[in-house]
Amino acid sequence: MAIFESTRGLIEETEKSGLPIWEYVLKTSCEESNISEEQSWEMMGKTFDAMLESYRSYDQFQVSASGLVGGDAEKMRVARNSGDTICGSFIGSVIATALTVSECNACMHRIVAAPTAGSCGVLPAVLLPYAHVKDLSRDDLIKALYVASGFGAVIAQRASISGAEAGCQAEIGSASAMAAAALVYLHGGDLRMMENSVAMALKNMMGLVCDPVAGLVEVPCVKRNVAGAMNALASAEMALAGIESRIPADEVIDTMKVVGSMLPPSLRETGEGGIAASPTAHRLFPDGPKI
Repeated sequence: MAIFESTRGLIEETEKSGLPIWEYVLKTSCEESNISEEQSWEMMGKTFDAMLESYRSYDQFQVSASGLVGGDAEKMRVARNSGDTICGSFIGSVIATALTVSECNACMHRIVAAPTAGSCGVLPAVLLPYAHVKDLSRDDLIKALYVASGFGAVIAQRASISGAEAGCQAEIGSASAMAAAALVYLHGGDLRMMENSVAMALKNMMGLVCDPVAGLVEVPCVKRNVAGAMNALASAEMALAGIESRIPADEVIDTMKVVGSMLPPSLRETGEGGIAASPTAHRLFPDGPKI
């Protein structure tokens, strides 16, 4: 993916090009990677297909090797289908999809790191239910993935998308920001709205620690994908309503990097602090992290 040094630069260069943002990201990426636009589109299409397959291949009876994860997505689907939920069918679908894809990751199915394996459920959780409601095409969603990847590239360049480097804010937070931008694009929002949605989504996840129980990307990671998806929806909705982030997206990204560097090692994917250090986690895994 093309390297973009700032959201401001990405937006300004997109405006100069006169292209829709997805196409500008596509063309820039091709120039940097020395591949054709057809090749890039095919690769992104395969990425989307793998994302969709990770959702479709869900097995409600399969559990992860640790026994910590499995079956929760089916519980959410049953609740959604009952018609008796607090949030309604669409939000129920978002929650169920986030759990589905994240559980597939824990159970060693094929998933798309978006931007990481631990945050793989966020983008599918918002894109697939939205596409169903709005009757969007595969091409529409591939374009949205280019939008998400453009903003994700900025975060990766300016800060980090690694939980080991900057905490879960860099994984679930980045995925949430990418998903928010993709939603704003799909709903017809402009470039400034996309930028604001990224800023708000990251601010809402600022300081989120990475504390996987036993070092496994399962607890609390799977359910945090749900939180990331819901945050993306809220941030996109606010941006589309004309609400702006008082702090520019690039400054939020830079702050996330600083905050990540301040987190102690125990809160950066080592499985030694946070939820991973809770009494129940120690009881389940008395010998400590497995990886």
